[in-house]
Amino acid sequence: MARFADPFETILGLQQALEDFRSSNWLSTGISGGGSFPPVNVFKKGDDFVVITEVPGVRKTDLNIQIKGRTIQLSGIKSTVYPENASFHRRECLQGDFDRAITLPVEIAEGGVKAECRDGILALYLPRAEHDKPRSIHVN
Repeated sequence: MARFADPFETILGLQQALEDFRSSNWLSTGISGGGSFPPVNVFKKGDDFVVITEVPGVRKTDLNIQIKGRTIQLSGIKSTVYPENASFHRRECLQGDFDRAITLPVEIAEGGVKAECRDGILALYLPRAEHDKPRSIHVN
């Protein structure tokens, strides 16, 4: 005789797993700048790449951009000033240190990189390294 799993046992197991997940620290309400902050868009423009990222509340002096080979390291501090003894009703805006690394499919000409930050939007213009560009070879 075939034995089937008890459906109520399965539901109870699922309920316990969800309760364990909910009680874990996966959604910490503390100050955090981790995760995928700041969000980025990366697109190709000709042979070069452009990175657009949102950095509201981040001063230009608090941004650190490093480029090595194909990797862009973007780090900084997002800070928000609140009134003394503020009592939060809801707190969704991230603040604190952040650190993101973006790897491109091509090497970047580090000397030609340009960065602009205006109205909370950071734009990085990343030219492709000459030695990494495809070459046409003339056949005699």
